[in-house]
Amino acid sequence: MTATLERPVPAKKAPIRPARIALHVFLVLTCLMTLTPLLWAVYASLRTYEDTSVNGYFSVAKSLTFENFAKAWEIGDLPHFYWNTFLITVPALVITLVLSSMVAFAVSRFSFKFNIALLMLFTAGNLLPQQVIVTPLWRLYRLIELPAWMSESESLIDSPLGVILIHIAFQMGFCTFVLSNYMKTIPYELTEAARVDGASVFRQYWQLTLPLCRPVLAALATLEFTWIYNDFLWALVLIQDGDKMPVTSALQNLKGTFFTDNNLIAAGSLLVALPTLVVFFVLQRQFVGGLTLGSTKG
Repeated sequence: MTATLERPVPAKKAPIRPARIALHVFLVLTCLMTLTPLLWAVYASLRTYEDTSVNGYFSVAKSLTFENFAKAWEIGDLPHFYWNTFLITVPALVITLVLSSMVAFAVSRFSFKFNIALLMLFTAGNLLPQQVIVTPLWRLYRLIELPAWMSESESLIDSPLGVILIHIAFQMGFCTFVLSNYMKTIPYELTEAARVDGASVFRQYWQLTLPLCRPVLAALATLEFTWIYNDFLWALVLIQDGDKMPVTSALQNLKGTFFTDNNLIAAGSLLVALPTLVVFFVLQRQFVGGLTLGSTKG
C-alpha cells in the first residue's frame, strides 16, 4: 500500500468587518486633520511673499525656496532666544524629575501616617488653573529679593530663576503621581534585601530604584521638555526684558511695522518647534515604552 499525501486545506481569511473599516477610515481622517496645519505651514514657509501676495495661499507655488528659514534665523535672532530657553528648560526639567523621584520614592516605598495625604497634596496642584495665581504670584515675586548677580531687578521678576521655580512647582505633581505608581510595581524584596545588606535610604533610591525607572523617566522627560519649552504664559508675565524672553517670543520679532510676512512667520515657527521634534525622535523608543508600562499586567 502506498500512502497518499493530503493537500493542506488553505485557511479561510477572516471577513473584513464594516466596523473595522470605519475605524481605519476614522484614524486616517484624524491623522490628516492633525497633520494638515503642519504640512500647510511647511508649504507656506517654502513660498515667497511675492508669490502668495499675488496668487494667494490657496494656490500652486511657482517656486520653492529655503530663503525664509535663513531670514527667520537672522532677523529673529533665534540663537540668542534658544539660549534663553535652554537656561529655563533644562534646569527646570532636571530639578523637577529629581525632586519628583525623591517624593515618589518616599510615598511608594515607605509607610507613614501622612503617606497618601502627601501624594494627594502634590497631585492636587495640577487641578489649580495657572491663570488664577498670576496676580498674587507676580506681587509675591516682587517682594522676594535676590542679589544683583542673580537678577538685575534684584527680585524674582525679570529673572529666569522665577520662571524655573514656577515650572517646577506646577510640574512636580504630575511627575510624582506617575513615578509613585511605577515605583509601586517594583518588588519590595529588592529594597528589603538592600536594607539587610546595610544600604542607606539614599543608596536604595539612587543606585537601586532610580535605574529601574529609566523608561518612565524618559517618557516624563519627553513630555516635560515639550510642556516647559512651549510655555509662553509665565515668561510673558514674569519677564519684562525682551532680551530675556524664551524662543517662543522670538516670532514677535518677525512681524513688520506695516505688514506681516506670514511665510516668514511659518518658517520661524518650524524652526522654533524643531528642538521638540528632535527630543521626541531621540527618546521615541523610551517614550513609547514608558507609555505602555504595565499595559500587560492583569
